[in-house]
Amino acid sequence: MKRLPDARLERVLASLALVIISLISLTNVVTRYVTGGSLAFTEEFSVFLMVVVTFAGASVALRRNGHIRIGLLERALPGAPRKVLIVFQWLCGSVVLGLITWFGGKLAWQEYQWGSLSPGLGLPQWWYVVWLPVLSAAMLVRLAQQTLDRLRGRLEDES
Repeated sequence: MKRLPDARLERVLASLALVIISLISLTNVVTRYVTGGSLAFTEEFSVFLMVVVTFAGASVALRRNGHIRIGLLERALPGAPRKVLIVFQWLCGSVVLGLITWFGGKLAWQEYQWGSLSPGLGLPQWWYVVWLPVLSAAMLVRLAQQTLDRLRGRLEDES
């Protein structure tokens, strides 16, 4: 059995965020059942953690070559043109992730400078926003690793 490449840090982060979301939701359900009211702050944390799960999970999928794409053209091309297509795919993905990293970083910095507070708990908003550029930068790294593996023939597309 061939072992897939791993993005251990992102996998652990996504798993931890998912466990915390589950515990928050369970606590909220029990609280609502027992007291008739809910914990208002849970939505703020859950939305933030869902973003972490999404980006960390996408990073793991990138590393494992598990993102959905149509490989018909890629499989039909011979060696050199196929590699050009893989590099083009890397370039397109890098541009998008680079823009997310750049603008997410600018947003986090602005939130820090302005001292914006979250609406529910009054925590610094940048605590939530800073994960966007950090995890999209991690995705850039995983995309580069995946592309190198594909160019070297270590990762094959599904048939």
